[in-house]
Amino acid sequence: MHDISAEAGISVGLIYRYFQNKDAVISAMADRHKREIHDILERARQAPSLLESLEILFTAHCCEKGAQVTSAFVVDLFAEASRNSRVAELVRDVCETTMNGVTDLIARAPETKSAEHDLSPRQIAELIFAVNDGMLMREVLHSSAASDEERRERQLKVVRSLWRLLFTPQSEPAYA
Repeated sequence: MHDISAEAGISVGLIYRYFQNKDAVISAMADRHKREIHDILERARQAPSLLESLEILFTAHCCEKGAQVTSAFVVDLFAEASRNSRVAELVRDVCETTMNGVTDLIARAPETKSAEHDLSPRQIAELIFAVNDGMLMREVLHSSAASDEERRERQLKVVRSLWRLLFTPQSEPAYA
């Protein structure tokens, strides 16, 4: 709560004037994030290819103001979810909303039908999220030295490598 008050430039007491407790603050933030997810997924659906859709998804937050704070908050939120069942429920809801949207995006893409693997759209989405969550964690650890453009390029490099592994025909086994 102290971090939230510092970021908002208000006292902790003022936060409690508008929110009953920390869980209520997290719930409001989760609702806002779900609306942002819907907007990002809609932009991704408008992209001409699955690769461009994934690029939109992977870079949606890396260059916005406060990206490092957002990354750190998400990592903290996952940790809080391990201790607090109400927060865990909120985090699962947001993650499932995102997972369902990305799974649908992948299922509709023509590239998925021509891929040379036996992964379902859901399994591909799970793999993408595992990579994205790992990148988020790494961002928290390495964020101070990178510019917005460097973070964006790092994200694009990862998503393009993942794309090649999943959707480019391989004459030999592909290794990451």
